[in-house]
Amino acid sequence: MGCPIDHTTEEVRAKLEEQTPFLPVEICEGIKRMLDIEQPQERLNELFHLLKKYDLADDKEQLERNNELHEMFNA
Repeated sequence: MGCPIDHTTEEVRAKLEEQTPFLPVEICEGIKRMLDIEQPQERLNELFHLLKKYDLADDKEQLERNNELHEMFNA
């Protein structure tokens, strides 16, 4: 899953904005709350990866990503 590119908070916010129409509301809100607090680089990269091409993922993949995102902001 590792991505060689480090993503900034702004890049994650932009990706979130792009994918918002496809995401459940509670996921969007959870990610926004996370981004209001400084996050470690690894977490930013993970968030970006989970949001990337979310709209193109099938239902099963979206559900898996939703579960991973829920775990991140409920940790």
